[in-house]
Amino acid sequence: MIYQNDLILRAARGEKTERTPVWMMRQAGRILKEYRAVREQAGDFKTLVETPELASEVTIQPVDLLGVDAAIIFSDILVIPDAMGCRYEMIEARGPNFPEVIRSSADLKKIHIADPSDLAYVTDAITLTVKQLGGRVPLIGFAGAPWTIFAYMTEGKGSKTFSIAKKLLYTDPVFAHQLLEMITTSTIAYLKAQIEAGAAMVQLFDSWAGILSPVQYAEFSSRYIRAICEAITEVPVTIFAKGAFFALEDFATMPCNTIGLDWNMDPADARQRVGDGFTLQGNMDPCLLYAQPEVIEAETRAMLKAFGPHRHIANLGHGVYPDTPVEHVKTFIETVKSYQQ
Repeated sequence: MIYQNDLILRAARGEKTERTPVWMMRQAGRILKEYRAVREQAGDFKTLVETPELASEVTIQPVDLLGVDAAIIFSDILVIPDAMGCRYEMIEARGPNFPEVIRSSADLKKIHIADPSDLAYVTDAITLTVKQLGGRVPLIGFAGAPWTIFAYMTEGKGSKTFSIAKKLLYTDPVFAHQLLEMITTSTIAYLKAQIEAGAAMVQLFDSWAGILSPVQYAEFSSRYIRAICEAITEVPVTIFAKGAFFALEDFATMPCNTIGLDWNMDPADARQRVGDGFTLQGNMDPCLLYAQPEVIEAETRAMLKAFGPHRHIANLGHGVYPDTPVEHVKTFIETVKSYQQ
């Protein structure tokens, strides 16, 4: 497809760009009153995710209203366990909950490797969104990294420590690898289906990378991320592993294009550690967007200077918080778009 704005794709491929492209994790969400109206229409979060027309509508809103350089399909990382037979529910003000958890090899009989047809509502939303975008900007597909999905399937809910999930890595590593393999196989097929539906690049979210030790991360996370990167050759791939500062050199040996940084990672240090062969993404602290506009502008310019003029995709170091003033979000985006190195 020929895009009117292909900045993010060129940046991911390492080509020179006229300016730094910008988008935000969780850009389709409660910061926008237009999103809240569609969310109310849907009635609940899962219905919104599973209704292609509504998911497409909120995916496109940030392109129209914020001026970002890419859309990211509105979905959830937990659609994979759901499609595998480990159902989740989203409880208002509490987050995800799994009525049944998977904690042993015997429990694996309750689930299966997900077939992309089980996730047709996502691929249908992608196809619809690509058509409606009409080539204005690329669409990003995504999935959760296997360790993060494992953490939810075994813990059964969000957690500060995921101690149940981590305990299983020590007490039953055979089971852990069995489940991680199933998640990885499911994720590869899912991402390939997203690409076939029209996703122009994909991102892996390892949201709970930072709670593992470097040794555990190497065994139970990065090896599966590597397998996904090796399988996805059709479009640029981004790895975003929150808190995994210790894994940057490992990521730099993987066949991915972009490495996302959280706000605790220093751009100059990261560049030195991964070399010049990768695009870096990030990494503004989402809390900056609560500050006054002049502070947002100054800090954003400082971030852009630290990353340098090329091989950078501007983003936050994690998802935008839902109570962030939308005008402050626009200040961040416009500062990136107007910045001259």
